[in-house]
Amino acid sequence: MLAVPSLAQTPEIAPPGIEPPRPVEPPADLPRAPGGNAAQNLDRLFAALKVAPTAESAKYIEGRIWAAWAATGGDTAALLMGRVRAATEGKDVDLAIKLLTAIIDIKPDYVEAWNRRATLYFHKRDYTSAMADLRVVLSREPRHFGAWAGLGMILNDVGDESRALTAFRRAVDLYPRMERIPDLIKRLTETVDGRKI
Repeated sequence: MLAVPSLAQTPEIAPPGIEPPRPVEPPADLPRAPGGNAAQNLDRLFAALKVAPTAESAKYIEGRIWAAWAATGGDTAALLMGRVRAATEGKDVDLAIKLLTAIIDIKPDYVEAWNRRATLYFHKRDYTSAMADLRVVLSREPRHFGAWAGLGMILNDVGDESRALTAFRRAVDLYPRMERIPDLIKRLTETVDGRKI
């Protein structure tokens, strides 16, 4: 589904002088996960995200989606994810990756562990490992707008602008008010399609 492109050239995603985009990550303080049927809650939240009337309401719904995803790991995963966050904040990315690998070994269906590890691999510019983890995330949660955006960033960074554009468009289809990604879509559309939008 998502072949890893050649990494021979690694052009930057942003023009010189412009800060490259960062992966889409959950907020530091997640709201409480909704109770009840997790699948039905996510369906309702994604339906609401598509029609959110303001950026503020979209951000609120986004936080609820991240909380729902985070809650699927259970108590042990939540405890370890807290340690992952502490390691990441302490700039010990290798420890954070080891902790995430332990979570995945314990609970391989916990999508957020795969997604977080992909993000850390992205920061290390280990795109092969990041792509492998994103492949798992998107196979288990095809609506994961953060994974689609991350995939687009990797593809664009390695020069596969056409597939990057497709991934970014998928992210925005799921989350129309997503920050930063519409600007990347505009720039890539001009490059890929050779026209202004």
